[in-house]
Amino acid sequence: MWIGIIVGAIILLLVIYVISIYNKLVQGRNKVKDQWAQIDVQLKKRVDLIPNLVETVKGYAKHEKETLDAVISARNAFNSANTVEEEINANNQITGALNKLFALSEAYPDLKANTNFMSLQADLKDVEEKIAFARQFYNDVVLTYNNMIEMFPSNIIANMFGFKASEFFKIDETEKEAPKVSF
Repeated sequence: MWIGIIVGAIILLLVIYVISIYNKLVQGRNKVKDQWAQIDVQLKKRVDLIPNLVETVKGYAKHEKETLDAVISARNAFNSANTVEEEINANNQITGALNKLFALSEAYPDLKANTNFMSLQADLKDVEEKIAFARQFYNDVVLTYNNMIEMFPSNIIANMFGFKASEFFKIDETEKEAPKVSF
């Protein structure tokens, strides 16, 4: 009879342990989704600022159609993205297109002095800083979640219930290059 009680207690402890690990994995997965949503909010803010910025620049740089088209195309790619991977790629396109757009302001002193342009540029800078912070926090959450999925013994439960590792938010390779400065 004592053996039955001991075996029952061990099974009960094992079940409680599995439930605990499962709940931590669910909590980690949901936190990853939540942090991606936070990034998504900031990316959407940035995308919403782009039409105003493009309209402001159009008035000063009418013959810079290629750069403006690249910004609009990148914005459209973001709006049509259906997966996290597509959103990350579209984000990288937007970053490159906006860098070219802001480089244009150097060639047009009147544009650079325009208060509307300066305000939009400041708004975008603020959003970019929030995106950078949100990406960093998202990657920290993904690291914690992925560690739970890959480390023993929680990896056994993660595999049993089909938990999958999440992707880190990576920057485009061109953003890693050092800027070229010439005088």
